[in-house]
Amino acid sequence: MSERFNLSGQAALVTGGASGIGKAIAQAIVEAGGRVWIGSRTAEKVESAISELREITGAGEGDVLGASLDVTDDQSVEKTTADTLEAFGRIDILVNSAGIIIKKPTTELTLEEFNTVHESHVTGTLRCCKAAAPAMTGQGSGSIINIASISSFVDLVEVTAYAAAKSAILGLTRSLANEWAKHGIRTNAIAPGFIPTDLNRKFLEGTERGRRIIEKTPMERFGTADEIAGAAVFLSSPAASFINGHTLVVDGGYLACGIGDSYAPWARPEEE
Repeated sequence: MSERFNLSGQAALVTGGASGIGKAIAQAIVEAGGRVWIGSRTAEKVESAISELREITGAGEGDVLGASLDVTDDQSVEKTTADTLEAFGRIDILVNSAGIIIKKPTTELTLEEFNTVHESHVTGTLRCCKAAAPAMTGQGSGSIINIASISSFVDLVEVTAYAAAKSAILGLTRSLANEWAKHGIRTNAIAPGFIPTDLNRKFLEGTERGRRIIEKTPMERFGTADEIAGAAVFLSSPAASFINGHTLVVDGGYLACGIGDSYAPWARPEEE
């Protein structure tokens, strides 16, 4: 393993780490030599993810741990941070991947729903960053990775609360990067393109919405959680030691596309 991407000896806390992108990132960190604490709302999902990652990676019992975590609750975040520090003695990497999505016309979106999405993505991310910051400051080093979205840059109709929250993640990332760099803490974000997960699969696969997305994606497909995980390992690693306050877009070229010539697989014209 190249030392540039070696995470040996590093300890990570991954929120939303029991499924989807979060779980893929947790796996990739372990495969790069790190240890991971998985936090997610449902304890059963956490236990299942721990068992799966230990089996896939061959990691020891002390290298992949976790427990239920609610990023909207101060006490839950404080306990998870304390448990991670007790288990590993340090927190080198924090990945904020927890979040929810509500898809409906904005005229039908309640303020309570809007605030719930914001609390999960934005306030929850800040809550976890503030909890991990003292340990990272004491170490003189740390890498925070916030999960933004393609909707941080362009609108995706009928996900107003999600788009607003993910846009706010960019401002939060810049602010922490600017303020905490003096403590040796780098803060960056990853903006995934369209990655089918349990959170959004029903909106993407085999739908008209999915067809339009792929037709505007030069690589003519959706991405995978593993492709986001690679970006997270990079931003966590010594290879990214001078990257701070940056949002890395992983979208198959979606943002670069003006007029393309791609087709969704189920919409490709018949060959003559």
